[in-house]
Amino acid sequence: MTAFSSPVPEVPASPETPGRGFRKVLRRIDLTLFTVCAILEIDTLAPSASLGPSSISMLVITLVVFFIPYALITAELGSTYPEQGGLFAWVRKAFGSRWAARTSWLYWINVALWMPLIYIIFATIFSQLFFPSMGYWGKILIGIGLTWVTVWIGIVSLDTGKAFPNLGAVMKASIILIISLGAIVLASQRGIANDLSLPKILPTWNSGLAFLPVIVFNLMGLELVSGAGEEIKNPSRDIPRAIFTSGILIAFFYLLGTVAMLVAVPVDALGEVRGIVDTLKAIFGTVPAGNIIVAILGIGALFTLLANWITWTMGATRTVAEAATKGDLPSVFGRLHPVYKTPVGAFVITGLVSTTVIILYGFFTGNLEQLFWTLFSFSSIIFLMPYLGLFPAFLKLRASDPNASRPFRVPGGPVLAWLMAIICLIFIIQGIVFFVWVPGHPVDWSFAGPVLTGVAVTLVIGEALLWLVRSRD
Repeated sequence: MTAFSSPVPEVPASPETPGRGFRKVLRRIDLTLFTVCAILEIDTLAPSASLGPSSISMLVITLVVFFIPYALITAELGSTYPEQGGLFAWVRKAFGSRWAARTSWLYWINVALWMPLIYIIFATIFSQLFFPSMGYWGKILIGIGLTWVTVWIGIVSLDTGKAFPNLGAVMKASIILIISLGAIVLASQRGIANDLSLPKILPTWNSGLAFLPVIVFNLMGLELVSGAGEEIKNPSRDIPRAIFTSGILIAFFYLLGTVAMLVAVPVDALGEVRGIVDTLKAIFGTVPAGNIIVAILGIGALFTLLANWITWTMGATRTVAEAATKGDLPSVFGRLHPVYKTPVGAFVITGLVSTTVIILYGFFTGNLEQLFWTLFSFSSIIFLMPYLGLFPAFLKLRASDPNASRPFRVPGGPVLAWLMAIICLIFIIQGIVFFVWVPGHPVDWSFAGPVLTGVAVTLVIGEALLWLVRSRD
């Protein structure tokens, strides 16, 4: 993960990108923290560790075999084609406007559909910490309020809005460090909670395969900051370095947090942990002033949820806005704020989609909660589908645009580049398949049917939008 093909000098950046007025405000530290905030998830530590000690080896294998090649590929694409829209621009150059529009639609709609879930989780955590008797509609109002806070922060200038991803990344790392220190103290008093010998750490076949989609899901997002490609001061130099730095930090904190959970909490108890509050209580619930520690860290965790989704909407709205600007999706997505040059159209539509889903949740959750969440879980597959375009685009551009200046190039020659891209693609495909089928078990069509229906409906809506744009040409 080194080596630029040639040194990339410091290039003094003009304050604005010629033509559209994008201000170049993102430095290397911003790109690094943006990426860490997007990918590092503290609320997944306990559920991931609940697989047992083998979760450590599964995480290490996925980091080496998938995450490192993924980082190298996105570093080359981001530094070679530092254009607004990131993933959209890469797929468009490789496969044309229609496939790029489909990719950007899936990339954006997943974020718009996940936002309601995240903010209902936020409201649930808030209720656990401070108002245990809060009803459904109180949580609904919190979710709607947070949706429009996210829209407002996204619309203000990126120079201001980037403070949230930056602080969110620092907060996530701090919480994991505190959890790890708490685990060490707990283990010193009670002993290590699980057998972490080598035979126990080695992966198991069926459970390991079922766990892989969760790990892959938690590691995606290295390309997100490239959605603001024309707002980066020195993308050719800083994107690769930021990806590598953030990748190392993400890997370290995921491994640290996973080991800490297994050191402190028996696997059987981890199976009962359903969220960050339960995680904090499992570590700090019995120590002096434990309730105060849980409350303080819980507030920090709430902020990280908000910062995480601000980060994802900043990247995804810029991706879909660029597709609209190029005439590949309806123009409403591409409307920019006249002063800040932020994608106000895409942000407002994101807010409307999120608000609608949250209100529907309020009506259905009382009696059809299981069905609602089963239908909603299809967005896990939608989340991975855009990456089916990323890795083939890398290979296509290597072949069709060999003379492009590549400030960073995936090392090892064309054979290794092909091998890396194919392995990454296999990981994405197995992630999609294993979200609806658990290896070693028959397909549960009561779950898979609604999920696949949701995927089909999403694809049809995307095709309808493409047809609408083409019919107006």
